[in-house]
Amino acid sequence: MGNAQTSTAPHALPRILPLGADALIVRFSLTPDPGANAAAQVFARALEAAPPPGVVEVVPSLASVMVRFDPQATGRADLTRALRALLEGRDWHRVAPPPATRRWVIPAAFGGRYGPQLADAARAAGLSEARARADLADTRLRVLAIGFAPGQPYLGLLPEPWDFPRLGELTPQVPAGALVVALRQVVLFANPSATGWRHVGQTAFRPFRPEAAEPFPLRVGDEVRFDPVPEAEFATLLENGRDTARLERL
Repeated sequence: MGNAQTSTAPHALPRILPLGADALIVRFSLTPDPGANAAAQVFARALEAAPPPGVVEVVPSLASVMVRFDPQATGRADLTRALRALLEGRDWHRVAPPPATRRWVIPAAFGGRYGPQLADAARAAGLSEARARADLADTRLRVLAIGFAPGQPYLGLLPEPWDFPRLGELTPQVPAGALVVALRQVVLFANPSATGWRHVGQTAFRPFRPEAAEPFPLRVGDEVRFDPVPEAEFATLLENGRDTARLERL
């Protein structure tokens, strides 16, 4: 038997839990952290490469993996045994994230009218506004999870000073393409939405494209780098409806 903990003890992790009538959750941590996210990504890829009988969908998140199955093809108990066997094959607390095979370079405006809470975010991180802009532009982020809205990515991780909480009150609405930050993560909003995260920038990137053959251009594990553009130039991009993001194969 490997080093993974898969007992039914309340605090043993990773842990397999039921989710509705046709799914299981494999939980690697109670809170998001880099190790748990790496484990979730690697575990999901292993399931996608060799799915147990009856598995119809595998969805990694920040610290867990949802495994949906066809109840006509397999039972919950059989699938639980198959997942436990995979978990027991290695120490999931010491898993390195899989290397990125794709990089998105996305033009973004930070601060000013397109990121009205950048100065507040910099204060929360104990940084100058210039240093905050540099962190947002220079950090090679990864897509940690996609969710909350169709195609909407959670990106991370920013340097440790960015590990500050959400705001105490909601901002009533940020636009589609907004970049918001908290907990060392960046969310790129797919649609206009209220948020408790600080609005620090804006892109013209559309993470949900229902008209496209591939509606979700971003994938978990993709690398993302934001390319800063001046406010006036970005205003022209928005006015012309231009998304100049580029995808690089690594």
